[in-house]
Formats: sequence, structure tokens, C-alpha cells
Amino acid sequence: MEIKKVEIKVPEDVTVEIDGRTVTVTGEKGSIERELWYPGVSVKMEDRRMVRVEAEKMRKKQVAMVGTLSSHIRNMIQGVSEGYTYRMKMVFAHFPIQLRVEGDHLTISNFLGEKRPRRARILSGVDVNVKGDLITVTGINKEDVGQTAANIEQATRIKRLDPRVFQDGIYLIGKA
Repeated sequence: MEIKKVEIKVPEDVTVEIDGRTVTVTGEKGSIERELWYPGVSVKMEDRRMVRVEAEKMRKKQVAMVGTLSSHIRNMIQGVSEGYTYRMKMVFAHFPIQLRVEGDHLTISNFLGEKRPRRARILSGVDVNVKGDLITVTGINKEDVGQTAANIEQATRIKRLDPRVFQDGIYLIGKA
């Protein structure tokens, strides 16, 4: 039975360093450091341009983790070279929504005419820009950018009202 392995090519403008369980990927947009480990799965540098993730045995969970860890490394490489951008749109029919970025939170005022503003947490390393009714969430870590977009979308979730009538909110319209 053959051993499951995945080889990831590293682009010229990106450097990958592996120190024990810690994988550091550096590129033109920044640097991401992450601990990648699972029992029976190894992450090694073949040469300066190749990362190998392989399972020691052909167990189902180890084979699955080879794919997961290699996807994490690919996402880190894409993040430091191109970055991630999520586009969101603000929709309102009843009351005009006002958005303000205040430190590590996005403040959503006048949502459905509420007196108290709602707040969505912005994770570190993520940039949120508001232009009219479009919101752009950018960063180099795919998970942090996605979680920030989810925080914004969840902050405008409507409870106890008919969603067919009250379609106000902030929604994801595109990823790049």
C-alpha cells in the first residue's frame, strides 16, 4: 500500500519555513505563522521550492488530514501573495443604515430603527472599508477574513420578524 503524500510548489516570491510544528509563510503582502500538526502526519521542506505533507500510515483520518494541512498551506501561500477580498452589500428598505469602523469593531447604527447600535468584531490583520452601500473586507489570512465577514453578516440577523418582508441586512455578494 502506498503512502499518501501531497507536494506543494512554492512560488518564487514566497518563502516557507518549517520549524517543528510551526509553518511560517512570508510574501509581498505579509507573513502568516501557524501551527500545523496531527499525529502520524509530517510536514517537511523538500528543497526551497517544495513542501511535502505525508501520512506515515494509510489510516482514514491521517489521509484526510494530509489534504486538510496541504489546503491550509496553499491558502497561506495564496494569502501572502495575492490576499483575500470579500465584498458585501448593505440592503435596507425601512430605515437607512449607517456604518462606521471604530477600531476593531464595525458599528451598525439605525438598523431597523433600533436605538442601540449593533457591533461586529473585526479580527486583527483584517481591513474593512465602507463606500456607500458596499463593504470590502480584505486581509491575508483566509479564515480571519471569512470570520470577519460572517461577524458582520450575523450582526444584522433579524429575529422574530418575517424574513420575506424584512430583508434588511448586510450580505456577502462576492469573494476574490
